[in-house]
Amino acid sequence: MQDKKYDLEARTERFSLRVRNFCLKLKKDTINLEYIKQLVKAAGSVPANYIEANESLGDQDKKMHIKISRKEAKESGLWLKHVLAYGNDEIEKERLELLQEAHELENIFGSIYRKLELPTNI
Repeated sequence: MQDKKYDLEARTERFSLRVRNFCLKLKKDTINLEYIKQLVKAAGSVPANYIEANESLGDQDKKMHIKISRKEAKESGLWLKHVLAYGNDEIEKERLELLQEAHELENIFGSIYRKLELPTNI
């Protein structure tokens, strides 16, 4: 289990960095600038909260940070749907890949949260 935890830490960090690099390629107009700000914050919060969960002060703290990681992954997906590629096929392809990764991370954190919610004395 220990290896999986750090694999997910690395995966969420890669996601955050990929989003950052993707945003650097986007056209910086009035509309995109607002979406980019929200996207960068949400994507950066996914690994930050997962690290907090792994360093938690207890079960409730761990659950809360896992739930926040899920919420931020979901929010990242929302902002990835909103940013405009302006017909650039390369940017659109990358946007869709990141959207898929955000969705997968949302599902992973949802699964972790559900497992943490199970009674431990079954």
